[in-house]
Amino acid sequence: MSSFWWGRCEGSAANFPCPTWLRGVALPTLRRCAAAWEAGIGSEALVGYAGVMGIQRGSMWRAGIVLVPLFLLLGGLSARISGSTEENSWYQTLVLPSLQPPGPVFGIAWSLLYTLIAVATAIVWGHKRTEGRGAALALFGLGFLINLAWSPVFFRMHMILPAMVIIAAMLIVAVATTFAFARVSRVAAWLMLPYLIWLGFALSLNASIWRLNPTADALQLGI
Repeated sequence: MSSFWWGRCEGSAANFPCPTWLRGVALPTLRRCAAAWEAGIGSEALVGYAGVMGIQRGSMWRAGIVLVPLFLLLGGLSARISGSTEENSWYQTLVLPSLQPPGPVFGIAWSLLYTLIAVATAIVWGHKRTEGRGAALALFGLGFLINLAWSPVFFRMHMILPAMVIIAAMLIVAVATTFAFARVSRVAAWLMLPYLIWLGFALSLNASIWRLNPTADALQLGI
């Protein structure tokens, strides 16, 4: 029994054993463990049952190996194609807020954030048979596509207000994704938290740039 921990599943009157690596999974999976235990499935059989209903580690690792470099690549390509560097001549004409970080900070921050959300997505991907997995991944995919749209709209099209709307949409979808991830894995949901904080900060910066540069928005200029 060294590989088990004793816990109480919500809605269950009995204590039941589950593998230690299930401590971080959401309640739907734990409820299935409790139901299996109360149905008379022995502890040895429960190990295999929980492995099927919980996270499949091989699938999670494979997804992580693919998603981390993929997200970094796509994010980098979006930034490079859009000209989102300090050498951007239009960007150099803008009045920036006092809290605007130096250019290199954005590259470091986004590299860390893309890595974290890729790991979070890989964890959810590994929960093959967990309820809500498909909806959570679909929400994340939508949010990631919106994410990739911001740099072209802001840096290449010079549309400050539409870019701010995009960040607001990103934040809303990211919050919904975090709650959806939490139904599958609390660890994955916590990994989304830095992304939410950064999006809130980015939204405030975008709003300040729009306020400080009323004549720089290509949409308002009719360009």
